[in-house]
Amino acid sequence: MRDSYTPDDPEFARWRSGHRYGNDPARLPDWWGAWRDVVGGATARGVVMRRARIVCEPVTDCIRYEHDVTFANVAAGELVRWLPRRKAADIALPGTDLWMFDGSSVLFSYFSGDGNAVDREWRTEPAVLEPVGSAFEAVWERATPHAEYKLA
Repeated sequence: MRDSYTPDDPEFARWRSGHRYGNDPARLPDWWGAWRDVVGGATARGVVMRRARIVCEPVTDCIRYEHDVTFANVAAGELVRWLPRRKAADIALPGTDLWMFDGSSVLFSYFSGDGNAVDREWRTEPAVLEPVGSAFEAVWERATPHAEYKLA
């Protein structure tokens, strides 16, 4: 939900200086392999992994970077969609980034104003899960699949 994450990330710095992976997963850093294995293992068991990104337009360099490397998420088996923030204005959204797991738990991620991760919080209460799940489904329905989303 943010438009900037970990501004000092070395991979983001390399991208800003012109480095590209050319949609080739073999050229990705080693740590991507661990994520690919997690996603691949989950999807092989029939788990559907969906990622929705809500972004301002025009997008920031950070979002351009994320869009450029999302091929790796898709190659691993994730379904990824993008929603311009303007199209999410009437959706009651959680106040922070999150991962929802099988509708039974949610991991909220908290960031500082400059985009650095500062904390995480697991929640399992139905009163938290229901609105988070509803918000995600509303976003997913409106969002554009990665292959079709063009950066503004």
